[in-house]
Amino acid sequence: MKFSVAVAMSDPSHYGPLAEAAEALGYHAVVLPDSIFYSDEVSAPYPYTGDGKRMWGAETPFLDPLIAVAHMAARTRTLFFYTSVVKLSVRHPVLVAKQLGSLAALTGDRFGFGIGLGWMPEESRWCGTDHATRAPRFEEEVQILKGLLAGGPFEFHGTYYDFGRIQMSPAPQKRMPIYVGGHEPPGLRRAARHGDGWSSAMLPAKKLVELVQRLKGVLAEEGRANDPFEIQGVVTDVGDAAGFRRLEDAGVTDLITMPWALYGHGLGGAPLDKKLDGMKRFADQVIARMPVTSSGSADRAS
Repeated sequence: MKFSVAVAMSDPSHYGPLAEAAEALGYHAVVLPDSIFYSDEVSAPYPYTGDGKRMWGAETPFLDPLIAVAHMAARTRTLFFYTSVVKLSVRHPVLVAKQLGSLAALTGDRFGFGIGLGWMPEESRWCGTDHATRAPRFEEEVQILKGLLAGGPFEFHGTYYDFGRIQMSPAPQKRMPIYVGGHEPPGLRRAARHGDGWSSAMLPAKKLVELVQRLKGVLAEEGRANDPFEIQGVVTDVGDAAGFRRLEDAGVTDLITMPWALYGHGLGGAPLDKKLDGMKRFADQVIARMPVTSSGSADRAS
C-alpha cells in the first residue's frame, strides 16, 4: 500500500513545506482537492457528510489544484501529485488538456488527474455549464483529454463538443493516469470504463470495503478484472498499521490521509508545525511498519 497526504483546506504557505516533508518521509504523493468558490446559495446537499453540510466556510482557503501542483513540484524531485477530484464538467476539456500537458512537462510527468462530476448545481450554472448534462458530457470530456494528451493531431465531433484537427505541444512523455471519483453505481461504472483508478471520498472502513468489492465486480463486467487499477481510499475510522493492512488485503492500493488529524490536530487549519509533526509520527508508526517495494506496493513479507 502507498500513502498519500491530503492538503485540503491548508494555508497556501503550507503547501511547499508539506510537499518537501512528504518526499523526505517516504509518502507516495500529495493529493489536492478542487473547490472553485464558496456559494451562499446551495440547492443540493453535500454528499460526503451525514448531515449534508459542508465542512468548510467562505474563508477556508482552496488553491487552484493545478497551479498548486506546479508550485510543489518545483520544490521536490520524486514526489507524485494528483487531484481528488477536479470537477471536470464545469471546465472546457480543451483548455484543461492544455493545462495538463503543461503540468506534465513542468513536473516531469509526476502527476495523475483525478476527476469527477461535481455535486453543486450552482458551480455548474455559474461557470456556464449545464449541471443536468454533466454525466454525458463527462464521457466526451474524457475522450478529448486522452486524445489531446496522446500527442499528435486530434479532432472530435460529439454531441456536446465539436472541433477540427488540432494538436497541443508539449504532450506528456508518459501517459498521464486518470482517476475517477464517485460512490454511486454510475460513478463506479465511469471509473471502470475510463479510469486507471478510482478515488473515494471520506468513508468508514466497512463502507469503503463494500464499495471496493462492488467496483471489482464492475471491473470484471467491463473486461478489466486483470488490468492494473489503483484504488485510492479515504477512511475515517482506521489509524494504525494493522487496520491499513486489512484495507490493503481488501484491495486498497493508496491510502489518502491527513496524518495530523489522527493525532488530534484538526484538518487543514492546523498549524504547520503540528502538520509536520503528524506526518513524521505517521511515517514512523505506520509507513515504517508497511515497507514499500520498488513497485510501490506494500511488502506482504513484513
